[in-house]
Amino acid sequence: MSDADPAFRPPQQARSRKSLRKVLAAAEHVLATGGIDEFTVAAVAEAAGMSVGTIYRRFTGKEQLLHAVKDQLLGRLETGVAEALASAEEGLEGALSAFTHAMARTFSRHDRIFPALLSGQQEEGVERGLQALAAIQDALTEAAGPYLDDARALRFAARTIIGSCVHRAATCRSWPDGVSWTGWADETTKLAVAYLT
Repeated sequence: MSDADPAFRPPQQARSRKSLRKVLAAAEHVLATGGIDEFTVAAVAEAAGMSVGTIYRRFTGKEQLLHAVKDQLLGRLETGVAEALASAEEGLEGALSAFTHAMARTFSRHDRIFPALLSGQQEEGVERGLQALAAIQDALTEAAGPYLDDARALRFAARTIIGSCVHRAATCRSWPDGVSWTGWADETTKLAVAYLT
C-alpha cells in the first residue's frame, strides 16, 4: 500500500477496535489543536499514549491516517443527517430544518478539523467526500420529496445548502461572519424554504 492508499487493516478483535478508536480520537485532537501543520504520526502517537510503531502497524503513514479521520467524520455526518431526517417535523420546512441543523451540528463540533481535511486532499479523499455529500443530498431529496413536486429544485437547494456549509467550515476562521452554526442553520432553512416555495 502507498501512503495515499485509503484502505487500512480493519480491526478484528474488540481490543483492536478500541485501540483504533483511541488513535482516531487522538488524530482528531491533534488536528483540532495544532492543525494540519502539526499533524504527524508521532504527534498522534503521543496524544494517544502509544508508540509510533503501533500506529504504523495499522496505517502506512500520515495520509492514510488523515483519510481514516475524514472517513469517520463523514460517516458521522451521514448518520447525523439520516437520524435528523428520520425524526424531522412533517412538511418541507421540517425536513429542511432537520437537514441544515444536522449539518451544522456535525461541522460545528469539528470546526477546526474540517478546514484541514478539505484542503490539499488526495484523489481518494475527494472521492469519499463526494460520496458522502451525494448520500446526504439523496437523503434530503427522499425526505422532502413528498412535499415538493420539483425534484430538480430540491436537488439544487440541497447542493446549495451543502456548498454553503462546506464553504463556511473551510473559511470561518479566516473569514468570520459573526453567525453561530445554529443561526446559520436557521437562516439557511429560511432561504431554502423561500426558494422552494
